[in-house]
Amino acid sequence: MTETGNSGISRRSALLGVFAATSLAAAPTYGNAAGFLRGAGDIRRIRMYNGRTGESLDTIYWIEGDYIRDALNEINFFMRDWRTDQVKSIDTRTIDIVAATHAILDVSEPYLLLSGYRSPQTNAMLRRRSGGVAKNSLHLKGQANDLRLGSRSVNQMARAAISCRAGGVGRYSRSDFVHMDCGPVRSWGG
Repeated sequence: MTETGNSGISRRSALLGVFAATSLAAAPTYGNAAGFLRGAGDIRRIRMYNGRTGESLDTIYWIEGDYIRDALNEINFFMRDWRTDQVKSIDTRTIDIVAATHAILDVSEPYLLLSGYRSPQTNAMLRRRSGGVAKNSLHLKGQANDLRLGSRSVNQMARAAISCRAGGVGRYSRSDFVHMDCGPVRSWGG
């Protein structure tokens, strides 16, 4: 996966810029995640680790208003259904929500990706095992992620994601993860 160096932007000034951008961000649904990222400079970066595959991802996927196709392809592959090895395009709104939440939390630790894209076969199998898996899950569309951070609680992560007002946020405290998606704005769980 892509390794990138320091972007030259201090975390403190980036975070201050993120909060300044929130006062300018309007309320239309998924646009808010991008609004949170406006103050982060002219780049957007995503950092993750997948414990199932052992893969790491640290890539800049957006520069000066443009998504980088190769980086998005790398993200799509990283967030694939590891059970079936199927790849689907991940909705850029979801990637922006994940990156914005990471910036708000002001952590350097990569997210632990528990679930990104899910094939219909995987989703059906998970539904048989658990009542908490939606039949028409946004994971099937490449519009959702289940994430964990060792240095932040589920509640801290969920509050940061909710503050983006950009999609769905589910708290799964017993399983120690947060669901983030680019669907309708809503939240659930405890």
